[in-house]
Amino acid sequence: MNRPLRLATVALTATAALLLTACGSGDDESKDNDKIAGADKGGEKESASPTASEPAGVERPKIKLPSDVKLSFKPEQTGDTAKDAILRDNSDFIRALNAAIVAGDPRLPALEFFTEGEAAASSQNWVKAFKDAGWTVTGTVKYYNRQVAVKSKTAASLTYCGDESKGYSKVIKTGQVKRTKVTKRSYILYGAQVEKNQEGVWELVKITSTRGAAVCQP
Repeated sequence: MNRPLRLATVALTATAALLLTACGSGDDESKDNDKIAGADKGGEKESASPTASEPAGVERPKIKLPSDVKLSFKPEQTGDTAKDAILRDNSDFIRALNAAIVAGDPRLPALEFFTEGEAAASSQNWVKAFKDAGWTVTGTVKYYNRQVAVKSKTAASLTYCGDESKGYSKVIKTGQVKRTKVTKRSYILYGAQVEKNQEGVWELVKITSTRGAAVCQP
């Protein structure tokens, strides 16, 4: 296994295991290899936005990803206004994290827009680890079984699964894509805590993940 990715994995483990775009591991080589779903720096285009209506107030950042990034989110809407706002901002957070990795910018404004506190620090360290290792991301990740629990007007939690079987790490200098066998570890359960700030944005404040969770298996 290539040493730069191992270094990135160690660094990320030290940052609260923020596996928001990590892709499934397969054989022995990939047990230490948490791949990230994203894209290289070529052919950027504006990322598609969820269909939930935009809220009044602060203008959300425009998030751009290269054409080889494929991120899908189900459901995008529930019919509940508060829950739909949380799902929308969670989707855009994931897009922003991928965009930051692609750009090699831990302080990408779009990423900072959707994070606060512990999650902000972990996100920055996650992006920095990829930048330092000389890796980027490419591939497809599907997020599904997204469920929101609203605790108050300004606090909520959500869980969702990630099918990361087709997301891969990519060496920036050579363009080499690392592909691994699909196993149960390719599917991850995420648990997130979010808080609504004064501008009406549901910021991520904490995240946990369980690789190979039974509830997320196809």
